Amino acid sequence: MAKVESFDLDHTRVRAPYVRIAGLKRTPRGDAITKYDLRLVQPNQDAIAPAALHTLEHLLAGYLRDHLEDVLDVSPMGCRTGMYMAVVAEPDAERVKTAFENALRQVAGHDQPIPGVSELECGNYRDHDLEEARRRARVALDAGLIVQDTITLQR
Repeated sequence: MAKVESFDLDHTRVRAPYVRIAGLKRTPRGDAITKYDLRLVQPNQDAIAPAALHTLEHLLAGYLRDHLEDVLDVSPMGCRTGMYMAVVAEPDAERVKTAFENALRQVAGHDQPIPGVSELECGNYRDHDLEEARRRARVALDAGLIVQDTITLQR
């Protein structure tokens, strides 16, 4: 099996909420694609309910693109502790942190319908929780986001 970066992260030594550069790939043409770990809650101590995480995905997919160019994807982590974001280029982690904070502020204040929530637009459109998504955004902002270094497991 191929090596998976997140399986080498020491999840007991990171401090959420944070932004972390989780990987950098170069395309055959030399373009950079940077993957960020946008962690909202502390691993193995908390998890975001699926409906709220789904809503965070929909909102952050738009709001992060308002603050960063060339966002390819924003996807929830299977462990339900945050999101991965892939971006063309190599924006530094401080810039991504600022964009994430701004996007979370927008999520916390979001009072409109959730975008992309219909049977035509979403594969599980009934599974959303705006209030909990807003609360999770406020909690992360109140805790204060940091730029987290990658702390690898010592095997």
